[in-house]
Amino acid sequence: DQLQQALAAGRVQLDHAASPTPAAPDPNWKKGTVGAVARDQRGYLAAATSTGGMTNKRYSRIGDTPIIGAGTWADARCAISCTGHGEYFMRAVVGHDVACLMEYRGLDLAEACRVVVHDKLAPVGGEGGLIAVDAVGNLALSFNSEGMYRASRNAAGKEVVAIY
Repeated sequence: DQLQQALAAGRVQLDHAASPTPAAPDPNWKKGTVGAVARDQRGYLAAATSTGGMTNKRYSRIGDTPIIGAGTWADARCAISCTGHGEYFMRAVVGHDVACLMEYRGLDLAEACRVVVHDKLAPVGGEGGLIAVDAVGNLALSFNSEGMYRASRNAAGKEVVAIY
């Protein structure tokens, strides 16, 4: 809807190479944020996040994804990948805040994620969520939006796929 209005008004600004766009995008083409968190056998943690960005965003806009501590975080305590309204994730330094709550307040991963996503991010208008893993393999999938595509697989092979 927003994109169609911008196209009709001639207000589209590209943030990438101006290559031809297909007239009708494939409705099965999936886009959006892709994040991953992992813990290896030794307990080392890693996080990665890639985003499709916002529709019709300003050409100079930078989202939370490339900002360590906002959209992505990994240290010895936890690894976190976020998705949502990036400006709010930057203001709340979501990834780093989860790690700080674990370190300074002694919260476990699930509670730290809940506090940041629901008690800090939501009241200021931030919508979205995160996936996270801690050094012992606990997983947290916290979100305050209607849904968040997510999947996980633990060391025992248990797989979970969910949207809502």
